[in-house]
Amino acid sequence: MSDAVLYEVTEGLATITLNRPDAMNALNTETKAALRDTLHEAAGDPAVRAVLLTATGRAFCVGQDLKEHVTSLAADRENGTRVTMETVKDHYNPVVTAITRMPKPVVAGVNGVAAGAGAGFAFAADFRVVADTASFNTSFAGVALTADSGVSWTLPRLIGPSRAADLLLFPRNVSAQEAYDLGIANRVVPAAELAAEAAAVARRLAKGPTAAYAAIKESLAYGAEHSLEETLAKEEELQSAAGSSEDHAIAVAAFLAKEKPAFVGR
Repeated sequence: MSDAVLYEVTEGLATITLNRPDAMNALNTETKAALRDTLHEAAGDPAVRAVLLTATGRAFCVGQDLKEHVTSLAADRENGTRVTMETVKDHYNPVVTAITRMPKPVVAGVNGVAAGAGAGFAFAADFRVVADTASFNTSFAGVALTADSGVSWTLPRLIGPSRAADLLLFPRNVSAQEAYDLGIANRVVPAAELAAEAAAVARRLAKGPTAAYAAIKESLAYGAEHSLEETLAKEEELQSAAGSSEDHAIAVAAFLAKEKPAFVGR
């Protein structure tokens, strides 16, 4: 593992921490590759039942490391190549796919500014706990680029297509409170409480019915792109599997015994 991305698994919770605080967690090639690979490791680890994505320092992630980007663009011009933008295919797309298709809930603990791809990674999470000092900025148009990191898919689903177009065409800092009002932030907490609150939310999910959470994520993504009839059929399919799960049996037995269920994630 790279020092740019820290990884720890404790009691079913995988904590993935972007760790380039001096660079505001800007995404150089090392960081992007490490984040992608760490997310894949968490997805495939049966001991992991929820994921917390957060960062060190005063920023969550300011997006692409522009110093590295400028150097790469110069090499492309000199060599007549287009290697620089292959990072979308090689890194950004796999990261967002890993988060959205993760068969476990993903919580983003947004400790500071989240811009560009950094905002995209936060938008892709299932739940966002945001420090009151944090902010979001799409930033792409400001450097003459279009949306990537899934933002053109996630952001309209969070706040609607009209507001998404506004934030993409006229990029600006969106405060934590405005992000909450728009529907981007699920919870806003004092900055000093961010780490504890985000971890508490993620730990609660890590103790929940993991397979049911995976089915909920799948049904939400499916329903966003299919008809009511098709979605009802998908719900029937997923509910049939959930009804046969060990966790459902545990929940029913606990209900009858007037006890709190202790889910095992299966």
